Amino acid sequence: MTRLLPLLAALAVAADWPQFLGPNRDAVSADKALPTDWAKNPPAVLWQRDVGPGFSGPVVASGKLVLFHRVGDREAVECLDAATGKAVWKYDYPTAYEDPYGKGDGPRSTPTVVGGKVYTLGPAGMLTCLDFATGKQVWQRDLAKDYRLRPSYFGVGSSPLVEGDLVALNVGDPKAGIVVWEKDTGKEVWRATDHDASYASAVAATLDGKRRLVFFTREGLVGLEPATGKVVFEKRWRARIAASVNAATPVVRGNELFLSASYDTGAVVLRVEKDALKEVWSGDESLSSHFSTPVLVGDHLYGFDGREEQGARLRCVEWATGKVRWSADRYGCGSVVRVGGVLLVLAQDGRLEVVEPTPEKLVVLGSKKVLDGPVRAHLAVADGRIFLRDNRKLVALGWKE
Repeated sequence: MTRLLPLLAALAVAADWPQFLGPNRDAVSADKALPTDWAKNPPAVLWQRDVGPGFSGPVVASGKLVLFHRVGDREAVECLDAATGKAVWKYDYPTAYEDPYGKGDGPRSTPTVVGGKVYTLGPAGMLTCLDFATGKQVWQRDLAKDYRLRPSYFGVGSSPLVEGDLVALNVGDPKAGIVVWEKDTGKEVWRATDHDASYASAVAATLDGKRRLVFFTREGLVGLEPATGKVVFEKRWRARIAASVNAATPVVRGNELFLSASYDTGAVVLRVEKDALKEVWSGDESLSSHFSTPVLVGDHLYGFDGREEQGARLRCVEWATGKVRWSADRYGCGSVVRVGGVLLVLAQDGRLEVVEPTPEKLVVLGSKKVLDGPVRAHLAVADGRIFLRDNRKLVALGWKE
């Protein structure tokens, strides 16, 4: 594999990162290449700024970055110029959320930017739609008042999914486990299931020729018709103990789905055939994700195995069989993004590495310590720049001409 790829001149075409896990919610950047010889040409800090607490990842669309964080007793949505970090607009509202386990009081959910609007979800359940150009509120729903939110360990944490004219979330109400609203008005369209809310964000996918909303709830996998909310397939996949979470987003490959969770649960690959599920393989020895979503490259998954507090490791696993090809310690739980032919791996301690995705062994092409850690927010890649944050600062990396 070529280790020195074209520089910024080849990245002139806009490549947004408008939602959690990127353009298609698969952790694959629309950028086609980044410089990878960091010994000779490392990424530089283009700009940085202080931020409040939160695990919400940055998103970028049309040259503007959206940051969602906690500032004092308010939850703030800020729009910045992605190239310079200069403020464009700010919207905030009061919050009294306190995490019962001391894991931080900032937002967990990453914003979604689509159709000229921004959608955010606070840890107490405040769902907000803003105008992307001005930051003015379009509509807002307090899910804690509109629905019965059952107690969760770390607040509300999944990221809004917009599919067509709908915005969808795993709310967790006993009579409204999954809810869909009109994206322009906030009016409820349908509700389905009695499933508790998880921390995994939903995806939309075409499976066996049919468009589906795919949720990994607290109970397990659910596939629904977008227009009606009809449940077309489901599978229980959760830990036996109550003190557990499902947090990794489902990964889609053709008509197959990959689910993963820790707490002695493990992973499973399921094939969808005529809205029925067929298990390809399952087990707890392959890739048991605490909260990080792995990325698919060819026939292999690259992601973090193991619980955060026990020391997670970076792994390469065969999609078809679950066979572990290699495993590497010293990463903790982090995030992985595919950019062209390489991976960007953000370790829990704030170290950023560029990795060659080969199933033979771990090949690190470059490394740079950027943040102080611990890092839980997912990184973003857009327009030849890398954006990452912890609970104290937001950093933009890039290559100066």
